[in-house]
Amino acid sequence: QVQLVESGGGLVQAGGSLRLSCTASGRTFSSYAMGWFRQAPGKEREFAARITSSAGTYYSDSVKGRFTISRDNAKNTVYLQMNSLKPEDTAVYYCAAGGPGSRWSSSSEMRYNYWGQGTQVTVSS
Repeated sequence: QVQLVESGGGLVQAGGSLRLSCTASGRTFSSYAMGWFRQAPGKEREFAARITSSAGTYYSDSVKGRFTISRDNAKNTVYLQMNSLKPEDTAVYYCAAGGPGSRWSSSSEMRYNYWGQGTQVTVSS
């Protein structure tokens, strides 16, 4: 069982920045595919960014160029640096993990077996 704990959400003005962190349990974190998804009020959850076990990254068009996903395997942690935030970025952000040996790349939430509790990000105009 993999447990994920997110932190770093909050309230920020448009144009500002936040960094989300997600720390995972487990001894084989380096083999996990990791992703960040988000769910805005009244909308379905959507993909934001992902990073493979080999540190390949991919972003949705809505965050590309503004968000950066990274990982520190020594700390079992994945980060989402969010810059130039917009009011439309307001959502609950979820960290997701594929789990041990998930050496694949996917934006589908169905591929991710483990989820954090979510952290609220609110961007004011």
